[in-house]
Amino acid sequence: MFSKIKAAWARIASGRAAGEFDEPNTPWIEYQGYRIRPTPYRTEGHYQTAGVIEKNFPDGPKQHRFVRADTHQNSNDAIAFAISKAKQIIDLQGDRMFT
Repeated sequence: MFSKIKAAWARIASGRAAGEFDEPNTPWIEYQGYRIRPTPYRTEGHYQTAGVIEKNFPDGPKQHRFVRADTHQNSNDAIAFAISKAKQIIDLQGDRMFT
């Protein structure tokens, strides 16, 4: 468990752009004025749930990156779960996620 958290933190702290994960770029999905892009990556033989939520504001676009402990056997499952998790974050937090 600790190794998964450590690997996720290393990816976030490294400052990688969203498109620099191991998996091919996935398209942005529009949801309630936000853009969601799943960015799962391979770790220890599984795909880690990760993604980016973005929204335009008058002062420019803002992004919220997330990584969850959930892992999946294949990238399609990880992508689907990342989308549902991003929608949940949007529904619960709205613009507060950017503060």
